[in-house]
Amino acid sequence: MARSAAAARPADAPPPLPLLPKRRGIELALLLGAVLISVCGYVVVGLARWHALPAGAARYGAGLGGLALLAHLAVRFRAPYADPLLLPTAVLLNGLGLVLIFRLDLETPADHAAPTQLMWSTVGVALFIAVVLLLRDHRMLQRYAYVCAALALLLMVAPILFPAINGAKIWIRIAGFSIQPGEFAKVLITVFFAAYLAANRSALAHTGRRMGRLRLPTGRVLGPIVAIWLVSVAVLVLERDLGTSLLFFGIFVVLLYVATGRTGWIAIGLILAGAGATAVGKLEPHVHSRVADWMHPFAGIAAGKGPGQLAQSLFAFAEGGLLGTGLGQGHSYLIGFAMKSDFILATFGEELGLAGLTALFLLYALLVARGYRAALGLRDPFGSLLAVGLAALPALQVFVIAGGVMGLIPLTGMAMPFLAQGGSSVVTNWIIIALLLRISDRARAPRPEGSGAGSGTKSEAESGRGSGAGSGTGPGAGPGSDDAVRRAGSDAVFGSGSWVAGFMKQTQSEQDQSRPPRSGQAQKPSRAQKASQAQKPSGAQKAGQAENGTATPPPAAADDAPAPEAGR
Repeated sequence: MARSAAAARPADAPPPLPLLPKRRGIELALLLGAVLISVCGYVVVGLARWHALPAGAARYGAGLGGLALLAHLAVRFRAPYADPLLLPTAVLLNGLGLVLIFRLDLETPADHAAPTQLMWSTVGVALFIAVVLLLRDHRMLQRYAYVCAALALLLMVAPILFPAINGAKIWIRIAGFSIQPGEFAKVLITVFFAAYLAANRSALAHTGRRMGRLRLPTGRVLGPIVAIWLVSVAVLVLERDLGTSLLFFGIFVVLLYVATGRTGWIAIGLILAGAGATAVGKLEPHVHSRVADWMHPFAGIAAGKGPGQLAQSLFAFAEGGLLGTGLGQGHSYLIGFAMKSDFILATFGEELGLAGLTALFLLYALLVARGYRAALGLRDPFGSLLAVGLAALPALQVFVIAGGVMGLIPLTGMAMPFLAQGGSSVVTNWIIIALLLRISDRARAPRPEGSGAGSGTKSEAESGRGSGAGSGTGPGAGPGSDDAVRRAGSDAVFGSGSWVAGFMKQTQSEQDQSRPPRSGQAQKPSRAQKASQAQKPSGAQKAGQAENGTATPPPAAADDAPAPEAGR
């Protein structure tokens, strides 16, 4: 049977692509570790406060473990090739957030938020499972780009009809429940940005008027996306939600840069963000008060009114030092009403110290990096841009929130992903993880033989989206093909000047190997070529030699072929 299969394949055809490991067992082991770490934190809080095990430790561990197991089963059966690190990282962050909220509930006996947060986490995991089970292909979202934009605008306009809470109109309160629609709108607006830029990336990068080193696209191309972005930002400014407007602006600039590869968009984005923040900070009283607190955090102490929230946060970080005071043994409750939401990072820093903060930021960095890796593994522009946008959402949120709590930038009132109290936030973050898992499964799934380094579908091959970077004969045809696929597709998907394309270009040694030899100069074979020449010919090659009467050399090893550069 093996000989007949080898005889049927042409002599110069590459071997079939090896199956990538699914790594679902590794994911299950990491999930177990994440649940155990969260339960240990819960137990440590009880031991620190009562010198005894807390009464709800078993229920907490069973609930978190059950949610993690259900999510794992959905991924195992519907997205078997998904990234094995995304789900455990999300479970660990969610578990640590529940531990911190339970710890702060001890300081507010009349307001227990941990049970509500666990309920919202259950809703988030349920939606996570629904997305993994029902969304078979992430490219289906591209068809509904303008529908997503319309829904996002409606969600952002809705809170205007409700009264302001803590100075901002970003909440909808119905029957005792509160929802923050802006959290869901950020995912919808990211889908729209990715779809529009994927469809118009060539026109954005290569058409329009040139101003210095920057080429400005025509109004017909850039107009729709700028109009929707301006409307969304204007609505958020009216609602006094500076944090979400800054997040939308950051996503817009990041995706525009990644799609076009033009560094000038970063500079223009920073200039416009600075000008807009300055104008809003001077004209809007609520934002102006936050800017004043940021510039003078200890003004209340000097005036004899006591420290404000930002000053208490800085004191908490200072008290934590390198290793922290220990879970349950801090005094961050002095921050006040926002200790479970905006300033929950101060509790983490005080009780777990700089070491704990470093580990927390590394978890967020791992989450973002795996999203970028999924983007590099895809060949369709929409999927790559969507993965970059979804991964950039928590990155921008963590930067803005951590900077505000630590006194680096003014406070914005956003929620720390998975960590802070907030049902809308935790549900939205679980949806983001589900979309990233679906995209990573598409990027790592095996392709049919001969389909190349594209997305592996016949429709893409026919439409040309899967062409360009590899037909299965390049360096990505064997083990370690992820790197070759990313090198081949980075220019075509992300734009020739993007940092992604530059990072994935050929190394100097690969360029030297791919250069043709000069006239009169013999090219030295590489080690892999020597090894392939030394191999004995297969049965199919012997048959070809017998028929043609010539000695046909065996095909070169996959690692010897230079990496193609798409679009060059």
